[in-house]
Formats: sequence, C-alpha cells, structure tokens
Amino acid sequence: MKILHTSDWHLGQNFFNQSRKQEHQAFLNWLLQQIQSRSIDAVIVAGDIFDTGTPPSYAREMLNQFVIGVHQQHCTLILLAGNHDSVATLNESKDIMAYLDTYIVAKASHDPEQQLIRLKDKQGKVSAYVCAIPFLRPRDILQSQNNQNQEDKQQALAQAISQHYAHLYQYALEQRQQENNAHCPIIMTGHLTALGVTKSDAVRDIYIGTLDGFDANGFPPADYIALGHIHRPQIVGKQTQIRYCGSPINLSFDELASEKKILLLDVNLANATTIGISAIPIPCFQPMLQLKGSLTQIKTQIDQYFSTYQSDKTLWCSINVTSENFRQDLLVKIQDILQDRPAQILQLTRSQKHDNQALVSTKNETLAELSPLDVFQKRLGLEQFPDLSDKQIQEKKTRLTQLFTTLIEELNTTNIEDKNA
Repeated sequence: MKILHTSDWHLGQNFFNQSRKQEHQAFLNWLLQQIQSRSIDAVIVAGDIFDTGTPPSYAREMLNQFVIGVHQQHCTLILLAGNHDSVATLNESKDIMAYLDTYIVAKASHDPEQQLIRLKDKQGKVSAYVCAIPFLRPRDILQSQNNQNQEDKQQALAQAISQHYAHLYQYALEQRQQENNAHCPIIMTGHLTALGVTKSDAVRDIYIGTLDGFDANGFPPADYIALGHIHRPQIVGKQTQIRYCGSPINLSFDELASEKKILLLDVNLANATTIGISAIPIPCFQPMLQLKGSLTQIKTQIDQYFSTYQSDKTLWCSINVTSENFRQDLLVKIQDILQDRPAQILQLTRSQKHDNQALVSTKNETLAELSPLDVFQKRLGLEQFPDLSDKQIQEKKTRLTQLFTTLIEELNTTNIEDKNA
C-alpha cells in the first residue's frame, strides 16, 4: 500500500495582496499526476486545507474538483482540519464527500470510532489503520477549571492532548486485534507544534498563552505519525516515524531555504513495523527571491540572479536594505535597479542601527536631527506590553516597524509622483 502525506495547503491565501490561485491549482494538478503515476492508495492531508475559516468560492471549488479527481483514481482521501480551518465549513460537505471515498475529520470526538479510518488496498482488504486526529481545540478535549494559573493550564492541555492520542491508539490496537489484522500498521495524524521544530514566519502560534509546543514523547508508539502545521519538512525529536511534510508552496519568504516536498509511505504488509519513507520534491510554481544587503550588494545579487533566469513568470521579491542612513528614495532606487526585468517587489524593509534611549533631547541629539523612523522607534521603545513574552514583544515591534517603514516609503513615492505630475 502506498500513502501520500501532505499538509498546509492554505487554499485561498493572499500573499502581500497576490492571489495564490494559479500556484495552488498547479500543485493540485501535479499531485493528481503523482497519484496516478505512482498508483497511490491513499492521501492524508494533515490540516490547514484552507487559509481561512471562510475561504473564497474558487478555493472550495478547487478542493471539490480535486476530490473528484482523486476518486477517479480509486484513491482514498483523508482531510483533517487545521487551526486555519472552520469545523462548520468542512463538515457541511462531509456526508457528500464520504460517497467519494473522502473522509473529513474536522474536530475531536468522544467516540473513537469516528476518528478511526480503515484504509483498504485495491483488493478491498484493510491494510492500515489511521487514527485521524485534527487540530485539537482545547474546548473539545479539555474542561476548564477555576483558579488555574498559567502553568496549570499549560500542563492540563498537554495532558489532555496526550490522553486523546493514547485513547485513540489503544482503541486502534483493540480493533486491529478483533479484526485479525495484526499485520496492518497504525498511522496517526496531528496538527500542532511539536517541541524542537523549526518554524517559519507564516506559522502562527496555535496555543497562545497556554502551550508553546507538544512534547514528542507524549505521542504513542504508532508506526507513523503524519503531522501538519509546521511549513518546513522535518523529523521530530530524531524519531524518523514522526514527521512534518511541510507546505507545498512557500507561504513566507523565509521558507525559500527549504525544499518543498510530499512524503511517500510504502507499507510492507508482511511486517507492520516496516514503512518505507521517501520524499517527492514539489516543483516551484512561483519564483520568489529574498535579498539582503546594501544597495550596491542588492544590485549585484539581482544582476547575478537574472543572468540565469528563464521563467516566464514574474519574480516576487522581498528586499531588506541595510543602511546607516535613512533614504527617502529607497523604493525608487530599488525600482531603478530592477529596471525592465520581470520582477515585482512584495516586501521592502530597511535595517538600521538604533539606540534604545528614551525620546528626549540631549546636547548631541535634538528632535530635528532625528528621522521619522528614529522618532517612531524611540517612541515604540517606551511602550509596555505586560501580557506578552519577550519573544512576542520583539515580534510585535518588528511588525510595527515594518508597517511604519512601508507607510513612509509609500508616502515618499506618492510625493515623487505628485511632483512629476
């Protein structure tokens, strides 16, 4: 039996106001080709099928067409809800999808049978048991208690998640024994952050304030655990049977450093503990580039990149300019460097050294000598965020600074255009 593990499609996503529709459609077409050419028996999508709980109509239609295509290949599809997905949205088509060999598990259930899927091979024999666990919302698995401090809440949630996995795994063991399928492996799924993984900018903390990450030692000894939520493919806790496959397309510029892939599980029915795991690289459907350096270095990097650029698609760029001085014409300078090349700037930021001193006048520094960004950052340094961690404060300040810098650049560009007019 051959099973594909994928996750974090985020259908319907807008990326810096750019639609990902063509990329997602190209990926789904490619995935259908893999199912056909490799004779795949089942596909597991480990959460975040859509980017929001109210996906655009084209994203729903895209998924529906994919379900039909998978069914035509006599392949079983398992769709699990992630933290971005709406339980109601997924469940509205659950019964219809079931007629097309597509199982939707949108939330945890107190009845383990609702989350146990028996995968069958081409001959109709059960060849694997899948404990289909979606994103576990605290309200679905945990009863709130009064007078709990932060640490108590964190421990209670981690314990509830562990118990849900253990309970479902034990049920799968019992069913496997009763049905005389001892040779069949048990595969589990999940959509969460496991401790020790490398995240990307596009990954949101899903248990904010209660749980930073789930200890991989809390997983049962399943033959394979297919995880979603982390966009970079990786092994968890040096346990090769616990894996994130990552997102199929780059959902943030910092994901460019890792290759996108899906994972192929080759189940050896003669030995339940033998599951061959291999990666299938995903083609790049939208070229993207992230650059950092001085204006001179940026120009050199762009010249080198376009010397071998062969795509007919417009390149999406994220550029971080390192400079000691504030430049009001930064956007214009970057546009001049790009000239008539097929490139579009989606993100433009600037790095500059700043003191974290209070916004006060000194004999060496007056308000008139400060740039707008200097003033903003000094004022931001005075703000207090008592409800946030140090990491969250730094991330918040970074986002605010980026927004302010972008606003200044847009205002400067508007002024230049007005003068030219």
